[in-house]
Amino acid sequence: MGNIVSGNLGYPRIGGQREWKKHIEAYWAGKITELELHDRLTEIRLGHLRLQRDRGIDVIPVGDFTYYDHVLDTATMFGLVPERFHWNSDKLPLDLYFAIARGNDLATASEMTKWFNTNYHYIVPELGRRDPRVVVNRPLMAYLEAQQELGVEGRPVMLGLFTLLKLSKGETAGQVDDWIEKLLPLYVQVLRELEAAGVVWVQMDEPALVVSLTEEDVRRLGLIYWTIAREVPGLRIMLQTYFDAVERYDTLVELPVQGLGLDFVHGRDGNLEALRRNGFPAGKTLGAGLIDGRNIWRADLDETLSLLKEISVLAGETELIVQPSCSLLHVPVSVAGEERLSLVLREALAFAEQKLEELTSLCEAASGEGLEPARFTENRRALAALAADPARSRVAVREAAAQAAVAPAERASEFAQRRLKQQAKWLLPFLPTTTIGSFPQTAEVRAARQKWRKGEWSPEKYEEFIREEIRKWVEIQEKLGLDVLVHGEFERTDMVEFFGEKLPGFAFTLGGWVQSYGTRCVKPPVIYGDVEFAEPMTVNETAYAQSLTAKPVKGMLTGPITILNWSFVRSDLSREQVAYQIALALRKEVEALEQAGIGMIQVDEPALREGLPLKRKDWSNYLDWAVKAFRVTTSSVLDTTQIHTHMCYCEFEDILEEIRALDADVISIETSRSHGELIHSFEKQTYPLGIGLGVYDIHSPRVPTKAEMVSMIERALQVLDPGLFWINPDCGLKTRGQKETVASLRQMTAAAEQVRKNYEEL
Repeated sequence: MGNIVSGNLGYPRIGGQREWKKHIEAYWAGKITELELHDRLTEIRLGHLRLQRDRGIDVIPVGDFTYYDHVLDTATMFGLVPERFHWNSDKLPLDLYFAIARGNDLATASEMTKWFNTNYHYIVPELGRRDPRVVVNRPLMAYLEAQQELGVEGRPVMLGLFTLLKLSKGETAGQVDDWIEKLLPLYVQVLRELEAAGVVWVQMDEPALVVSLTEEDVRRLGLIYWTIAREVPGLRIMLQTYFDAVERYDTLVELPVQGLGLDFVHGRDGNLEALRRNGFPAGKTLGAGLIDGRNIWRADLDETLSLLKEISVLAGETELIVQPSCSLLHVPVSVAGEERLSLVLREALAFAEQKLEELTSLCEAASGEGLEPARFTENRRALAALAADPARSRVAVREAAAQAAVAPAERASEFAQRRLKQQAKWLLPFLPTTTIGSFPQTAEVRAARQKWRKGEWSPEKYEEFIREEIRKWVEIQEKLGLDVLVHGEFERTDMVEFFGEKLPGFAFTLGGWVQSYGTRCVKPPVIYGDVEFAEPMTVNETAYAQSLTAKPVKGMLTGPITILNWSFVRSDLSREQVAYQIALALRKEVEALEQAGIGMIQVDEPALREGLPLKRKDWSNYLDWAVKAFRVTTSSVLDTTQIHTHMCYCEFEDILEEIRALDADVISIETSRSHGELIHSFEKQTYPLGIGLGVYDIHSPRVPTKAEMVSMIERALQVLDPGLFWINPDCGLKTRGQKETVASLRQMTAAAEQVRKNYEEL
């Protein structure tokens, strides 16, 4: 057995109390200066490094910290600033950095999309006509800071050039080589500066290597890494992959890099088989991703140690780094303070801090230093207690989910028939307008919720407050001239958490926050037991809103696949089984809304695509049961009940058929940042159901002009049936302020009126 050390790939940025988020938002609000922001974020960053050092981690990453997004950091490091920002300077101002992500009064934000198949969003780099250059060597700054402030010899982290280009937009297939020619010398420059500063190892993150690779990809990959080896021969490169098994293992081990990091959690079978079949090159370091960086359950240390020993034997005398399967960015910071959870559940969890301890425990056990670490005994006891929890063995729930997996799930009539009945019932105008569901969660709304949760307000007082907010926003919507209204979701903290709190089988943390995008943090529910319906969850507020207006009010639910994909899910059942449990619970809520007189019901599935396996060969199985789970939720309603759904930022072109198979009467798609690209896909494929393409970006505080939205609408109507088209923002409005929300919606309804008038004149 070779030398075994512990290592980490990245740490949560947000801080134990989300200090990172609070400081950045304070800067945006003008409450602190730029210098104060730098000082506060430096304190957080150094604290993370200090903690990893004190937990005994041997290989500590530096450069994984960011002010917004690590992909944006890489793009701006090389001067990849969109031309619409008119930047021409040797330095990149902090406000411009943030503007690329959020937009400003002069230019729209860059597109945002999912980071592979995770719940994290990155800012998509734009490759324009601007010649790139090294603006700042971020990895070098991070390395020197760790060394000088803490005496930590960190391993700088960089996003690899191959993955950077895979994630970027603006180049055609024929221009990829041109961009490699432009950017590769800049990577070499950065690496040379690192080498000159005394850096020994650099972690080059290349998660794109787990997705299918073409022969052209292999050629380009070889060009990149053979060039780096030739130009920076004294630097050792750890080629780090994660999220799945690598493609072309035999090619990767032949690259002139000194280490290869593999995911033995989510890519266990494929990577282990490659190791068994081909072995591992002598003299290289193997990074073994053995602790799940994407879920919050304790590892089975006995099972993981057994796997580590097998990997060690297969790898021979090479050095092994025991590490997480990916950056710990995707899990909360610490279990400490989660006293609200049951003891059994709390002791079965491992957040980022606890995962560091698991890494060191495995290294101690594998190295044979003393007898078995005490943590192994504690680990067995905690996992056994969780397995024995009665909430994990509800027989009726298991049987119903098994039946749902094989039973048909279809609406009573085809869409064409339903559409006629719905038109007769609702009498909506041409190009109906609506919103996606939520309205601003103001400081007053959040304060009221806290007073209620702390017992300072009675349930009756809190309910009256919520009703007053609903009443106010129903009036605002009517004054704006919206055709289909919503109640605003003021009683909801999060679109998944709200439902999980009301469904047996879910648990909730106090501080289990993770970064979703920018400073937007979410607190995913924990699905630990079998899920079932208890009582109506949304009927009270929705029915009240409907009582205030003659216009239709949509019921608003989060769909089963989004609840699944945006939760930390138990690991003892398949995700398919859990999805059907959630779908059956939601189906009862849909039926309760319908019985209460709510005839439009939106079941949002923004996370449908992000659950896709990274390898296309695995897509079909996932999409089959994901689509069916949605239909289990929605198929029992009357023909006159109109089912809506909503999807967020991601690439839809290659799953349009599956989206159609959802059989929702109306779908709204979040497309304002990439409107033209998706519309282009409709030029190739027909979409025969109701659809609304988001006509403005709600993630930016900027109020769009009427002309911009008219242009978007008219462009969409060139390829979509005007009789089926809806007009809406691209997502919910909970993060926006009231003033900008009203102004933007006023422009949206004016744009709808303008397009209607244009059609009347044809």
